[in-house]
Amino acid sequence: MHAVAIVLFLVVLATAVATGARRVGLPAPSLLVIAGMVVGFLPFVPRITVTPDLIGVIVLPPLLYASAEEMPLRDLRKVWRPVTVLAVGLVLASAAVVGAVASWVAPLPASMAFVLGAILASTDPVAVTALGRRLALPPRIGTMIQAESLFNDATSLVLYKVAVSVAIAGGAVSWEAAGGEFVMLAGGGAVVGAVVALVVGQLRKHTEDAVLETVLALVTPYAAYVVAESVHGSGVTAVVVAGVLLGGRNHRLTTAGSRLQLHAVYGTVVFLLESVVFALIGLELPYLLRAMEGEDRWWPLQVLAVVAAMLLCRTLWVGALSVAMQRRRGRTRPSWRVPAVLSWAGTRGVMPLAAALSLPLALPMRSMVMVIVAATLVVTLVAQGLTLAPLVRRSGIALEPADTQREEARARERVARAALERLEELGGLEALPEVAVDRMRRSLAGRLEAARERLEEGADGGDAPGVAYAELRRELIGVETAELRRLFEAHEIGDGTRRRIQRSLDLEAERLGGG
Repeated sequence: MHAVAIVLFLVVLATAVATGARRVGLPAPSLLVIAGMVVGFLPFVPRITVTPDLIGVIVLPPLLYASAEEMPLRDLRKVWRPVTVLAVGLVLASAAVVGAVASWVAPLPASMAFVLGAILASTDPVAVTALGRRLALPPRIGTMIQAESLFNDATSLVLYKVAVSVAIAGGAVSWEAAGGEFVMLAGGGAVVGAVVALVVGQLRKHTEDAVLETVLALVTPYAAYVVAESVHGSGVTAVVVAGVLLGGRNHRLTTAGSRLQLHAVYGTVVFLLESVVFALIGLELPYLLRAMEGEDRWWPLQVLAVVAAMLLCRTLWVGALSVAMQRRRGRTRPSWRVPAVLSWAGTRGVMPLAAALSLPLALPMRSMVMVIVAATLVVTLVAQGLTLAPLVRRSGIALEPADTQREEARARERVARAALERLEELGGLEALPEVAVDRMRRSLAGRLEAARERLEEGADGGDAPGVAYAELRRELIGVETAELRRLFEAHEIGDGTRRRIQRSLDLEAERLGGG
């Protein structure tokens, strides 16, 4: 019962903080880490034990899967070269730099400094995705940031295993064995993810029940992770590959009702897991500090040195890659804007925490490594999280709302025109009742006119009838909702009727942007 109470408390705390973050326009992960740290420093709060299995097996798979589903395979193909350089080369460089700096500024043996470097070498997909949702980044930049964080984990995982084995045995590094293990982890995970995506895709083709499809979607990331780990592949890579492959086919695999329900359920699950896990990161630091109290008072400076080395290495690597790419395109004066955003978006989060928690107890200076890891996560999530959006705005690469609205209006216009043309073809066959054809023609004509008005809004910059129509319709939906509630309370309609009509009104309000 005590554990259940703690979980409920975390859910309530995370929900309250995340709701407040949305109201004030600040990133929820950063505020959740701060809130968790404040609660952890309270003397009467009991220790909340965070196990590697809790993070790695229960929390990570659905969060990784949700992040991978948001990344179009079409966009990923365009950026695979720079993503490969970042996911392999930058991880190796970061591990070496962080390890060297840690062995210099912290009382860590070289082997444990190497372990620390391996843990902090890769960016975190959960943190990057959670922070990136607030940013209106161009598709190419957003895909690069997200893809790097999703695919660099196989590299860092191999480094981590090599580093731990060296720290335990004290032996030399066999880079041939490490290379073979990397191929096994990444390749095996990719194969398992592709097979799981194929099987799940076939099942979803023959499933039209929204509940069954939702259950299948919730089970998929866990199945990919567990199967990959059981064959000594990378569970993280398997989940990512399955998510990317299935995410690009969602519109062909599910019905409209299933998509609506799946989006709502998965959105709730991701919100709860993300909120709780970021609060746990903040909660973990105070307990680690109490455990090593009196051992080393210089740990704040050591953390700052590690963070500075990590950021400097990333900035130099990304800058050099950006210069090479821009010169390849014929630009003689490279821009600072994109490299600055790419560099500052490399936050650390859930993955390093899971790796630190799984360190063997027999390792020397284990508590020091865990303190530096936890403090680094807090610093990057808070400092980078709170300043990333202002940096994106300052760089000028963010998409303007008018551009996004214009693209959506243009797409709506073309979709409505295609439907109208098809309707005219069907109407000429005299196979449909004229009343049904006329009714549908008026509906499509209204949608086409609304799309054209939105395009004119973007061109003129003034208040167009489309805005007034949306506001008027939202107000009338509110009136209809109130009348529906009155009918139900007066026992004139049943609950089933009320729910069905309310759902249709809610869907229309959502399409209008009224939430």
